[in-house]
Amino acid sequence: MGLLKIEGVTHWSIPVNNLEESEKFYGDLLGLNPVGRLGNSVMSCFNVGDHNILLCEREQPQKPSDVEQRVHHSFTASPETFARACKAFREKGIPVVELTYRAKGHFTGRELYFLDPSGNRLELRDPTWKKGMPEPSFEEIVRS
Repeated sequence: MGLLKIEGVTHWSIPVNNLEESEKFYGDLLGLNPVGRLGNSVMSCFNVGDHNILLCEREQPQKPSDVEQRVHHSFTASPETFARACKAFREKGIPVVELTYRAKGHFTGRELYFLDPSGNRLELRDPTWKKGMPEPSFEEIVRS
């Protein structure tokens, strides 16, 4: 047991290059609930489930190639939303990094990794997928 007992998470922060563009991406496309901008207007809070996500505009924008590639934020979705997302990402030109089917480990399911407008790596995870179920490619999901 640790020295301290943390009682919860207030929010996680995601650095973004352009706050307005990111608000549209996270609110309009991903469907997170906008809570509002903080007083200084360079941070915008969104809510999903029991979690708050704070978009923080960077002082100096970064190129997607400069953003840490292993760090990512994962969102859970139903199979229907997962398929709808694949089609929407293709239609809107959202960069998709990979589609993975994870049968072992702590977070199993099918995982779609993609980039937000600032180059942050995000994951959409459908935890209902299990080993032995079909493993369609991204292209096959888009065409379905």
